[in-house]
Amino acid sequence: MAKFKVKKGDTVKVLAGESKGSTGRIVRVIPKMNRVVVEGVNMIKKHQKPSAANPQGGIVEMEAPIHISNVALIDPSTNEPTRVGRKLDDNGNVVRYAKKSGEVLS
Repeated sequence: MAKFKVKKGDTVKVLAGESKGSTGRIVRVIPKMNRVVVEGVNMIKKHQKPSAANPQGGIVEMEAPIHISNVALIDPSTNEPTRVGRKLDDNGNVVRYAKKSGEVLS
């Protein structure tokens, strides 16, 4: 399975598509499809049948997945999009870091 540069909880900026320029937190990563679901981005309207969870049914607005190549991680120190690298820390663990500032990401 591929290792991705972004993970759930990261703040990202959308680089391409209808939601270009907007930012949000990653809610879900879908590795098999190489897609992520970003909070408040790429909104669609879905028709839902009434169910136990939603007895009313109707048209629900929700986020649709967006391809992982169309998002860039936001650097926490500069608040700008950055690429992500991997390196070993002092304990020998692999950590992600922002290429622009060199800051280690959580």
